[in-house]
Amino acid sequence: MTRVAVVVGNPKPRSRTYDAAVRLAGELGAVDLLVVDLATLGPVLLDWSDSTVSGLVDEVSSADVVVVASPTYKATYTGLLKVFLDRFAPDALRGTVAVPLMLGAGPGHALAPELTLRPVLVEIGASVPTSALYLLDGAYDDPDAFTDWLAVNRPLVAALLASTEGASA
Repeated sequence: MTRVAVVVGNPKPRSRTYDAAVRLAGELGAVDLLVVDLATLGPVLLDWSDSTVSGLVDEVSSADVVVVASPTYKATYTGLLKVFLDRFAPDALRGTVAVPLMLGAGPGHALAPELTLRPVLVEIGASVPTSALYLLDGAYDDPDAFTDWLAVNRPLVAALLASTEGASA
């Protein structure tokens, strides 16, 4: 069973970013899905003693795959997402495959997930074996927008998960 966590850093609940991330998780074979829509947590994200947020960090850390999604704000991911990711210890995502996903208004920021989101995921211990996925806002719900990325990267995620399962068996 593939446990997939989706972390959405859009300040708007149930956003296009949310929809795209959940779709991607499904395409990657999510059977057991946890969705963390950070917009719904509000100010507790800033309370380091909050047990709800700590519990979500633990749940995300125990996933096999985590899709980390954000809209592009000022050529990077949102501060909301940064606040949540700061809660993770340096090796919290060791053994977890992470997939960076960002949505943006135009192609000018297509490298934003590679240059800004990938490094922080690696810093907190995730394996990021795929290229990041950048989608134009207007194509977030177009299945064809995912096709090329999935053709190249879904087998990489599956192979890595299979090798991890084989090693733990």
